[in-house]
Amino acid sequence: MASSGQVSWKLEDHPKLPKGKTIAVVVLDGWGENKPDDYNCIHVAETLTMDSLKQGAPEKWRLIRAHGTAVGLPTEEDMGNSEVGHNALGAGRIFAQGAKLVDLALASGKIYEGEGFKYISESFEKGTLHLIGLLSDGGVHSRLDQLQLLLKGASEHGAKRIRVHFLTDGRDVSDGSSVGFVETIGNDLANLREKGVDARIASGGGRMYVTMDRYENDWDVVKRGWDAQVLGEAPHKFTNAVEAVKKLRENANDQYLPPFVIVDEHNKAVGPIVDGDAVVTFNFRADRMVMLAKALEYQDFDKFDRVRFPKIRYAGMLQYDGELKLPSHYLVSPPEIDRTSGEYLVYNGIRTFACSETVKFGHVTFFWNGNRSGYFNPELEKYVEIPSDIGISFNLQPKMKALEIGERARDAILSLKFDQVRVNIANGDMVGHTGDIQATIVACKAADEAVKMILDAIEQVGGIYVVTADHGNAEDMVKRDKCGQPLYDKNGQLQILTSHTCHPVPIAIGGPGLAPGVRLRNDVPDGGLANVAATIMNLHGFVAPNDYEPTLIQVVDN
Repeated sequence: MASSGQVSWKLEDHPKLPKGKTIAVVVLDGWGENKPDDYNCIHVAETLTMDSLKQGAPEKWRLIRAHGTAVGLPTEEDMGNSEVGHNALGAGRIFAQGAKLVDLALASGKIYEGEGFKYISESFEKGTLHLIGLLSDGGVHSRLDQLQLLLKGASEHGAKRIRVHFLTDGRDVSDGSSVGFVETIGNDLANLREKGVDARIASGGGRMYVTMDRYENDWDVVKRGWDAQVLGEAPHKFTNAVEAVKKLRENANDQYLPPFVIVDEHNKAVGPIVDGDAVVTFNFRADRMVMLAKALEYQDFDKFDRVRFPKIRYAGMLQYDGELKLPSHYLVSPPEIDRTSGEYLVYNGIRTFACSETVKFGHVTFFWNGNRSGYFNPELEKYVEIPSDIGISFNLQPKMKALEIGERARDAILSLKFDQVRVNIANGDMVGHTGDIQATIVACKAADEAVKMILDAIEQVGGIYVVTADHGNAEDMVKRDKCGQPLYDKNGQLQILTSHTCHPVPIAIGGPGLAPGVRLRNDVPDGGLANVAATIMNLHGFVAPNDYEPTLIQVVDN
């Protein structure tokens, strides 16, 4: 992060737009735009507020890109996600993101030349290299091909004994695809064994039940992973990983597979983590690795009883929290996102309020601010976290904390203490991921009600609103064939889609404080999330920095 001494933080005044208007920035998580049908939960739900924005003046509503290269991901086939989406929304520029950074490091071989790899390789002579992460080709948290390349490269650079501890997906990819992924990685490990490397799968479990919790919502999730991965203990034991997944899927989907360990002929776990070993968490996305990183790295740790704390060399694929310097060792340097819009605006006196519930709180703070924890200026900023529901699946409480977020934002707006009130409303994403269509419809309606609450407050204070989203999800809840028709399995059951999508997302502007000549431009057809930052800066009465992506608005003289 650049310091104030290195950057000229003063923003130029916008020649046509005034300062002093309260601006509400609403990010609907997982809210894309898709053709209307029964599996578009946003369309089916009673979303009267968002419908009115869409059906209003065409110069006040449009679609923007939220996936692929528009958010720094490698290809247009890469679906967006909340992390990169909020990075782009806050940074105003497009930075190479997790997957792309790792791709570049693997392709060039630089990953094996860095300090992180050199650090873990000190354990290769006598210890085991453990690889922990999401086994998936979804490209949101990790990618199968990157794990395959890392296995190959590590073995070529001295790793003699390797153990893989995988987490099944079913969230960013199709439920049931885990079996194929396990078969693939099992074949790769068999090939390594033929070359003299002792390489095996050691443990597994579903991502939402084992290891991959976030924002310290449920430490029991991490503990289940710790027990299997480190202690070699789990309620289920198998001698074959493919058989394990197939058997456990009889009573659970990929996301919620219970933890299991692979054992030898003596019923002994084949790969617990012990003193002298090396550990790499191979997810490139940060939010669901931070908790495990703390357990692996912190000597002073009290979130659960680790039973034993092995002396290991641990590195993340990337550094997951730049402020906490966690982990202290990593294989690929994260994107250096500097000069975010939030930092600029604070330096120019904009008082900011940011709020969401726990599962998305980091997105309107940490990710929005360029992967930076804490305040830029505590005297001008206030961040409010509303605790998410714990211990239940989000489809059982699909309204989540939308109305509470709406109420807190409303109160912040009406207080007139803040120039910008920024929120993330999580329902479309978190409930959409459960695959429960009816619950997702309820979730979308609740999110819409929260938006209305915020927009009503903006109306009262003569302010401006910007409503957008970070990526798609709830607008398409079914797998489709090449013609776009819903897919059914061999038993005639509808195949539910639980992942993000590559659909565009809306952006709407308005409010009584919006100058009469302001309208969305039609000469930025490829506009994406990174264009939103300059847009918001303009609405605050400033000109964005020259290297920001172009604003989405223009002022037309009447």
